[in-house]
Amino acid sequence: QVQLVESGGGLVQAGGSLRLSCAASGRIDSINRMAWYRRAPGKLRVFVAFITDGGSTVYQTSVKGRFTISRDNAKNTVLLQLNSLKPEDTAIYYCKAEDRGGTVYWGQGTQVTVSS
Repeated sequence: QVQLVESGGGLVQAGGSLRLSCAASGRIDSINRMAWYRRAPGKLRVFVAFITDGGSTVYQTSVKGRFTISRDNAKNTVLLQLNSLKPEDTAIYYCKAEDRGGTVYWGQGTQVTVSS
């Protein structure tokens, strides 16, 4: 089992920045890919970015150039730096981990609210 705990959400004005953190515990040696998703009010949860254990990254087009995903293996943490935030970035942000067997784990989410 893998447990994920997100932190770092909050209220910020448009153009501002936040850094989200996802701390993993449990069978962390089994984790392959980690990712961030978000669910905006009234919408489905959608992909934001992922990072592999080798450090390769992929981003949703709308956040490319503004968000940066990184991984601190020593601290078992994945970060998401959010810059140049827009009101449409308002959402609950979820951390996701996938192990080498294909099992998926989710965190409880952290709220990001961007005011105009």
